[in-house]
Amino acid sequence: MAAAALYLVLRFQGRNLPGPGRIWKNFAVMGFFSNALPFALFSWGEQYIDSALAAILNGTTPLFTILLAHIFIGDDRLTLPKLGGVLLGFSGLVLLILPALFDGVHATTLGLLALTVAAASYGVAIVYSRLNLRGLPPLVAPTAQLAMATVYLLPLSLLVEQPYRLPLPSWTSAGSLIALALVGTALAFVLYYRIIEHTSATYLSMVTYLVPIFGVTLGVVVLNEQLQWNAYAGCALILVGVMAVNGLFNGLKNWMQRPAGSTARP
Repeated sequence: MAAAALYLVLRFQGRNLPGPGRIWKNFAVMGFFSNALPFALFSWGEQYIDSALAAILNGTTPLFTILLAHIFIGDDRLTLPKLGGVLLGFSGLVLLILPALFDGVHATTLGLLALTVAAASYGVAIVYSRLNLRGLPPLVAPTAQLAMATVYLLPLSLLVEQPYRLPLPSWTSAGSLIALALVGTALAFVLYYRIIEHTSATYLSMVTYLVPIFGVTLGVVVLNEQLQWNAYAGCALILVGVMAVNGLFNGLKNWMQRPAGSTARP
């Protein structure tokens, strides 16, 4: 549904998907790591853990990304401040997961591990995209990779979950599915690329911090979820680690040390 909506937007903009060729191999890889695998893991894992914990784990993606970028992207090296941020962030991840591991392997533990793998999968997709999908018009890549994700997930869903045997969903469930597809996925991609056109990558990276903050807030306030102390402590460590990885503290330090009366250049 999201792929179809994005394709309509793409056609409205006067663009189209590329014809058959090598580029579709890249779309197939992106569709798996950026959509099919994490979507499936999040859908499965959130049956067993709170949405707030899922949001916190989703916020660890930059930590996996910076490690993979250091290995595969020559001009994106792991500096000492970035390494400190990665270690801090992963210590928060360990603090988040370790209590569940001590309780033994059960559904909650597997849910936490599944969402951690999903966050790492997003990191793989980001690095792969930087290496293989630069220079494409906006919305072409997400439309194509969502289409490829559909190719992966539709047969798997029919085989494993057999939705044709289930009763028709309620209006609430159907509305939630439509909202996730059109608002949470299609509209999110449209806004993402629109923001890229009008602002900097640094500004856009702030979404990394907002996902855990909003996720925890909504989970506690709207869903009445009760988090343990280690969840809040782990979230704080992960956020500080991600800020360090993205160089936010260096930027803040430079801003505070600039001469009095100076103004930032546009």
